[in-house]
Amino acid sequence: MSTSHPSVLLVVEQLRRAVPGGIGTYTRGLLGGLRRCRDDDRFTFELHASHVEPDPLADLGLPMRAVHLDSRVLTRAWDLGLMRAPAGFDVVHGVSLASPAPRERERLVVMVHDLAWRSHPESTTRRGRRWHEAALRRALRRAAAFVVPSAAVRADLVAAGADATKVRVIAEGADHLPEPDRPGASAALRACGVEGPYLLTVSTLEPRKNLGRLLQAYRAARPSLPAAMPLVVAGPTGWGDAGAGIVQGEGVVAVGHVGAATLSGLYAGAAAFVYVPLAEGFGLPPLEAMAAGTPVGASSAVPSVTEAQGEPPALVVDAADVAGIATALGRVAGDRELAGSLVARGATLARARTWEATARAHLELWGELA
Repeated sequence: MSTSHPSVLLVVEQLRRAVPGGIGTYTRGLLGGLRRCRDDDRFTFELHASHVEPDPLADLGLPMRAVHLDSRVLTRAWDLGLMRAPAGFDVVHGVSLASPAPRERERLVVMVHDLAWRSHPESTTRRGRRWHEAALRRALRRAAAFVVPSAAVRADLVAAGADATKVRVIAEGADHLPEPDRPGASAALRACGVEGPYLLTVSTLEPRKNLGRLLQAYRAARPSLPAAMPLVVAGPTGWGDAGAGIVQGEGVVAVGHVGAATLSGLYAGAAAFVYVPLAEGFGLPPLEAMAAGTPVGASSAVPSVTEAQGEPPALVVDAADVAGIATALGRVAGDRELAGSLVARGATLARARTWEATARAHLELWGELA
């Protein structure tokens, strides 16, 4: 490879998953940000993932170094050390702990989104915890550097054994959603019987998202909410006791997984957005809501909110305090003065959180390593 143009291999297997989730959003956001960095031509890029034909990732506009293996088989081969990253690259960037070992002279960067399986073991299955622990040990041995989305994750990763000098905090962007499809959002809401103002929460339905407490708080707050607003829950079903079955009760409406433009429309049309997970590495949904001009209530476990400079861009609550969440729901939905100030602060934060800025910070790190 030319010394004037170091090469970066981006391991994007997460985008082969049926539900890529937040890691997938980070991956596509990073790739979109890199496309905007057209004035920086220091690197050449290729993608690495399992083979699919026709390849839906072709629209990303980058060469693909594909492996003719099933996605699960490929990931397992990486775990067992049976396959390494392709040869000939200066930097290998894994978008998650599911990353291959680098070859000689390649420098591996691993993105660690959170260590929630340690702080909240109930946030994943026993099998999931075992895999994450083993993957973390491999990353600690293999990686030349780590990227984390927040200072909170940096502290957790250093406590887990990472060299603090190798951990770079790079915040994620908020400008990845398309223009809101308001008619599509309205149609999705009408299909569920929702017309008029509503509250919104967005997440995969899984224990860590704390939906049980949020629904308890909503039931307590509903009589005092303006027009008894329904709580709309958007997101795919995950696992455990926070699956689709828990999203029930008077005023609670599950719209399931929706497309990006419809989701953008749901954010834009909501009277308020609420997000109260028990643990979060960063927390993109509050930023997405802020970018749409919607006031936000969020738990203190959301670094995208709590690590922001200046006055809080959201009304912050304790994720374990049902009464506190209920009070916050009433305030963020019913106090116009508070909502207006939150919208203004949130918009300022969202404007500063661009994927181009995220990409440039990655380019700086890769340049140091290459």
